[in-house]
Amino acid sequence: MTGQRAKDWIAASRVYFQRRLIIIFLLGFAAGLPFLLMFGTLTAWLSQAGIDKTSIGLFVLTGTAFTLKFLWAPLVDRLPLPIVTRLFGQRRSWLILAQVICISSLVGIALSDPTVNLATTVLWTVILAFASATQDIVIDAYRIETLNENEQGAGAAVYQLGYRLALIAAGAGALILADAAGWTITYITMAALMAVGLVTTLFSPEPMHPPQQDDTSASRIVRYTQWIKESVVAPFVEFFSRPGALAILLFVVFYKYADGIWAAMANPFYLELGFTLTEIGVVSKTYGVVMTIIGSILGGVMVLRIGILKSVLFGVISMALTNLLYAALALAGPSVPVLMAVISIENLANGIGGTAFIAYLSSLCNLAYTATQYALLSSFMNVARTFLAAGGGWLADQVDWFTFFILTTVAGIPGILLLLYLMKRFPTHTETARQNDTV
Repeated sequence: MTGQRAKDWIAASRVYFQRRLIIIFLLGFAAGLPFLLMFGTLTAWLSQAGIDKTSIGLFVLTGTAFTLKFLWAPLVDRLPLPIVTRLFGQRRSWLILAQVICISSLVGIALSDPTVNLATTVLWTVILAFASATQDIVIDAYRIETLNENEQGAGAAVYQLGYRLALIAAGAGALILADAAGWTITYITMAALMAVGLVTTLFSPEPMHPPQQDDTSASRIVRYTQWIKESVVAPFVEFFSRPGALAILLFVVFYKYADGIWAAMANPFYLELGFTLTEIGVVSKTYGVVMTIIGSILGGVMVLRIGILKSVLFGVISMALTNLLYAALALAGPSVPVLMAVISIENLANGIGGTAFIAYLSSLCNLAYTATQYALLSSFMNVARTFLAAGGGWLADQVDWFTFFILTTVAGIPGILLLLYLMKRFPTHTETARQNDTV
């Protein structure tokens, strides 16, 4: 029996070595690489360059494209690019365009000097964000259209693996390289790594997707108008017709506010405290990713054992309280063992809270609008969190780090109170959301 199970496991694992899955893995790497280079890693460069924390905090606004990408997704889905689409097909032509712009933007950031002209660095970062968000749109479509139904689970797994490896490369790898060779060499190296996605696209087949019909300018306008009505207006109308909809939406906004308000300040905090880029890269950006993965697994078990709402309550409380650990680190100074302990607890809490929150958002979606409402809810959450968190740098400029983390802990209180209100007034709202019929 044991031998048969081993044979079955080996047979099942062979799917991961198919060409289609290897392509998805490499595209997942390409999708994950730009993310930290626009935020966490770049904030370390800006901090070393002497940019004030208020300006660094405002850099989170450069990622607004990721929260609004659903607005131009229909154009990416249907609009052919001149010449390039005829040569490579609809999906690959958009991928090539997005990846070339990503590479060019990374080189542009590498050659910019934030101490001389910060606006140039901002401009290249905004361009990188739009190109990276567009790449995400196409890769999602490519993955779904390329893989068979029974391969979608494996496809999601290898995509996440590629994405996580890219986060380590763009986080730990970039910081360690910057410590040894400087920021210009680092970003040029990351641009070269981004070429992995471009080469993969050039040597990949164009997936099969429904042919475009009646593709005149007028018909595209009609289809886009209809898409707005069905995919944006109707889901929001249905959502706001529910009891407690406003409270639910406010909770979605404030759930991770205690974390989001200081996210852009993490690397400036570590550097100001006295940690080296290498120490930050190894502990926070490598070890921390591993602990987040473990926390995500534990979060799945917790949701299964105690339910969604109790798991979410644990997440929103623990993610706020872990900010107190950073207040303790601010007093302890540049101690690697203390940093590892803080990262362990904080990333475990984030992993658990993140899994519970994904389950919560999923439970809010009406069956008639599952994909659309999830995308819109998560986008709204990110828009709100981005703009609300933009003031984190200003706050860090006004107070010392110990006080800063005490205040960010307090910022978690609205989310906790909103969830307790929802649990008391609408204890079955998640089940109701699942069963609601379109009115």
